Amino acid sequence: MQQSFEVFNVKCGGCAATLKSKLAKEFGEIEVDLNVLPRKITLDIDNKDIDKLSKALKALGYPLASEEMGFMDSTSAKAKSFVSCAIGKMNS
Repeated sequence: MQQSFEVFNVKCGGCAATLKSKLAKEFGEIEVDLNVLPRKITLDIDNKDIDKLSKALKALGYPLASEEMGFMDSTSAKAKSFVSCAIGKMNS
């Protein structure tokens, strides 16, 4: 079923490219809406796989907006997202 999720730390096309390429194998095609804040991703996903998606996003530095995170987790996610963004820019 197609679902949309708000995601933090997505800043640009490089971030979007990283999300699309790194998550494609496991989750298929992902649309990233860079025109809203927080950014929104849309994909076909079963409810049983949302936790797996959440973990994959967090590992890349792009946690779901619905997740509660402390200062250290938030800071770590932002740092990871800068690296993911740079990789996305180089690969796109």
